[in-house]
Amino acid sequence: MFLGEVPAPLLTPLRAAVTPAADGTPPLSLQLAGAGRFGSRRRPSVCWAGLTGDVPELTALAGRLAAAARSVGLTVEDRPFRAHLTVGRWRPGQPADGDLPERLAGYRGPVWPVTGVVLWRSHLGPEPRYERVAAWPVG
Repeated sequence: MFLGEVPAPLLTPLRAAVTPAADGTPPLSLQLAGAGRFGSRRRPSVCWAGLTGDVPELTALAGRLAAAARSVGLTVEDRPFRAHLTVGRWRPGQPADGDLPERLAGYRGPVWPVTGVVLWRSHLGPEPRYERVAAWPVG
């Protein structure tokens, strides 16, 4: 789930709200499976890998996390959760291989356990980096 900019005064209440959402999560296992894109074949914007495994439980966790974020006053996108891993983005106006997801359709990765939920802060720029703000165990 993407939250966008989180004001500093909301970080402590967000951490507190996420704790019970994560605590209620059973052990999960996931596997990368297949691929897709957001956008059309001619104008793709995002290439993603699909997930299989405990996706219903992951979807329930995403719902609890969204509710936790909303409970502290954060805006959360109001669209159905779609379990995926973003592999890459195509830049607007640049050549794009919109057929890439079809070539990855049969891909199956290894199964892995989900061990926690992590809140990351993105620092964008010429050399983007990510900072771990908080983490909660699951299972």
